[in-house]
Amino acid sequence: MNDYKPASVRNVGIYAHGGAGKTTLSEAMLYAAKAIDRMGKINEGNTTMDYDNEEIKRQVSISLSIAPIEWKGTGINILDTPGYFDFEGEVVASLRAVDFGVVVVCAASGVEVGTEKVCSRLSSMNIPRAFFINKMDRENADFDKTLKQIKDTFGNSVIPFMLPIGKENNFSGYIDLINMKAFVQKNDKMVNSEIPQDMVPLAESARDELLEVVAGTSEELMDKYFSGEELTTEEIKSGLKTAVISGDTIPVLVGSGQQCIGVEALLDFLVDYAPSPADREDIEGINTADEETEIRYPKEDDPFSAFVFKTIADPFVGRLSIFRVLLGTINSDGSVYNPNKNAKEKVGQLYLIKGKKQIPVDRLVSGDIGAVSKLAVTATSDTLCDAGKKVKYPPIEFPAPSLELAIEPKSKGDDEKINSGLARLMEEDPTFEVERNAETGQTIIKGMGELHLEVIARKLMDKFGVECILTQPKIPYRETIKGKAHVEGKHKKQTGGHGQFGHVWIDFEPAEGDFVFEEKIFGGSVPKQYIPAVEKGLRDCIKHGILAGYPVVNMKATLVDGSYHPVDSSEMSFKIAASLAFKKGMEQANPVLLEPVMHVEVQVPEEFMGDIIGDLNKRRGKILGMNPKNGFQLVIAEVPQAEMYKYGNDLRSITQARGSFSMRFERYEEVLPSISEKIIEAANPKVKVAK
Repeated sequence: MNDYKPASVRNVGIYAHGGAGKTTLSEAMLYAAKAIDRMGKINEGNTTMDYDNEEIKRQVSISLSIAPIEWKGTGINILDTPGYFDFEGEVVASLRAVDFGVVVVCAASGVEVGTEKVCSRLSSMNIPRAFFINKMDRENADFDKTLKQIKDTFGNSVIPFMLPIGKENNFSGYIDLINMKAFVQKNDKMVNSEIPQDMVPLAESARDELLEVVAGTSEELMDKYFSGEELTTEEIKSGLKTAVISGDTIPVLVGSGQQCIGVEALLDFLVDYAPSPADREDIEGINTADEETEIRYPKEDDPFSAFVFKTIADPFVGRLSIFRVLLGTINSDGSVYNPNKNAKEKVGQLYLIKGKKQIPVDRLVSGDIGAVSKLAVTATSDTLCDAGKKVKYPPIEFPAPSLELAIEPKSKGDDEKINSGLARLMEEDPTFEVERNAETGQTIIKGMGELHLEVIARKLMDKFGVECILTQPKIPYRETIKGKAHVEGKHKKQTGGHGQFGHVWIDFEPAEGDFVFEEKIFGGSVPKQYIPAVEKGLRDCIKHGILAGYPVVNMKATLVDGSYHPVDSSEMSFKIAASLAFKKGMEQANPVLLEPVMHVEVQVPEEFMGDIIGDLNKRRGKILGMNPKNGFQLVIAEVPQAEMYKYGNDLRSITQARGSFSMRFERYEEVLPSISEKIIEAANPKVKVAK
């Protein structure tokens, strides 16, 4: 690869709803630029970008993939992103590395939810974009219908730069509206051709629309245009580039990645109109010396700084940190500073990334995307910089996990392997979390959906050699009492020699808090040295209630009386007596089950409000309120945790993936009797619950 200046670099993200042909288009771009000798195919599992075992098996993109190409003196870094919502974190990460987005839209399927979501993210990051209407050779392909959908959804700033020639089986090429030239495919090559006569009026009208855009970019061009003067090609290109980079114009291109039609035109477009790193207005970071915001401009000779937007965990190679150089230059076999960890990092060999391959390079400059392995402490979202000019960039705000599953190894002896593997996978995937639930004894993994966690489980097998089982997490129920009880606990055992004797009277009643113990012993009926044993016995008992074995809370126990034997009494005897009293007290004081209730906030478009409220009601939820937020409606509710399993999947289905939610623990509430019976029966299958 050549050593490009920032002005000759393009960092381009390829985005789409799943199935729009995004990876095939990326593959076609690599092939057109002669970065690969032959086009791989997804169904054959040999594409450059989808190289992971799970990607090949499932035929979907799972991870963000990167490949550099050269086109007409320009270095283009292509970042191919997953289209499925379970892997949205990869899309979010890519946005910190790109300057331009190509949003692929299927000519048959049109604008889908994924199209809307990624455009919203691009817009929020002020990243300009273009649409590429793909699969024009597919059955039911309809350019006009798709273009109208795009315009209706994203506004009048959407402007075609190309028009298709034919469709479905008759799709053969395109019209370049800027240069008013037609190109058709012959013998697998695009050749110049005459614009079909029946398309001339349409092409001229579409070109006039482009010229109006150009005229609107400066007063000089506007005067020239409306005075009837012909605009030069250079003026048109300059005006369009200004409009594209500012986001005032969103171009529409057209083609077929599968047939390599329109791909070279897309590459030309990126060279001519997409912004380079040098076109960035500013780079905003925090000066670590005074914690003040600092704005710097991309220059090769600036002190070095870079942002790590992705980490790959490999059991053999180690951790691979992928970063974008924002300012300055980094050399192999040097050192950098990590302000997030307040640590120096030794830099070994630098690489460019091409799918699963790593291409060694001596240096990387402002605008480049590269990688380095085996950094000691650096993680995703960290900054790397010159130790003499410390700066820190804001971290990536990844979406929160929406599904929890319990995980355990198939083989008991694999506990250490699974824990190590999970820790490594968390390093490369910030949307994946792991926690150990001390109460249930389960390891809980959290992710963006079922597919996401299934892929995690497969990676554990493929990368770390450990098979695992995924199950629904246990609900941490509680037990308590609603009434009062005055009960006796007496332990008396004589076996010859010293016997055992412990005797207590204890009052049980509801209370605030986990467990409260008091003693009101008068006259030494229970000697003081045995009272701690009584409390210890009770505290051991509350770990497992009598209904279903869950911890007991909100209970007060008061030791009020008892008796002892001067020879046979012992601490153990009083612990046992206390446990006997506990069982009786629980039975007599109206024991009940408690369940965790969650505070849930669901953000959805207005049209789904009725369905969401109905669904939450079915889950035994209580609607607390509704408020508008960011153009959506925010539904606030309280819902039992047991009813929220796989809610993320259901919400996605109900709202066509437009909804989102957050959830936190609120409190414990009594379980309905009908549900309580089922829980108790499940915990004690041999015991019939009294009704």
